[in-house]
This record gives sequence, structure tokens and C-alpha cells, in this order.
Amino acid sequence: MNHLRFALSQKGQGMTEYVIIVALIAIAAIAVYQFFGNTVRDQTAAIAQELAGGNGSTAQANAQAAATSAETDANSRRNLSNYTGNAAR
Repeated sequence: MNHLRFALSQKGQGMTEYVIIVALIAIAAIAVYQFFGNTVRDQTAAIAQELAGGNGSTAQANAQAAATSAETDANSRRNLSNYTGNAAR
């Protein structure tokens, strides 16, 4: 009987570890999307416009601007007073 209980607790531990790993991956994906979401959307728009025979240079310029903004934001130092973009008052 104890062997069965041990086996079930091992399965529960494995499932818990799996859920934690999936949660960490989801949090990382959200963070990456926050930084690069506009860039990806603008690049996709430029590709779609080019494939349709149009001019995608505006969307491409927007993607470059969004990438530059994301890079600047990623390189800025964060602390408790500016973490959410709010300056100390």
C-alpha cells in the first residue's frame, strides 16, 4: 500500500514541476512580447503588403522604430521608482 502512495506522490511531483516550467516559459514569452510585439506586428504587416504587391516601406520603418524603442527600453536600468514607467513624484 505504501508503494502505491509513493508512486502517486511521485506523479504529483512530476506534474507540479511541469506546471512550474510551463508557467516560467509563459512569463518569459509575455516579457519578450512586451518588448518586441510591435516590431513583429509591423514586420508582418510589411511582408503582407509586399506580398500583396504594395509598398511595405512604411510598416518596415515602423518596425525599425519599434525595435529601437524596445532596445532602449531593454537597456534602461530599472528600480522601484521607474519599473512601471512612473517617475518618482
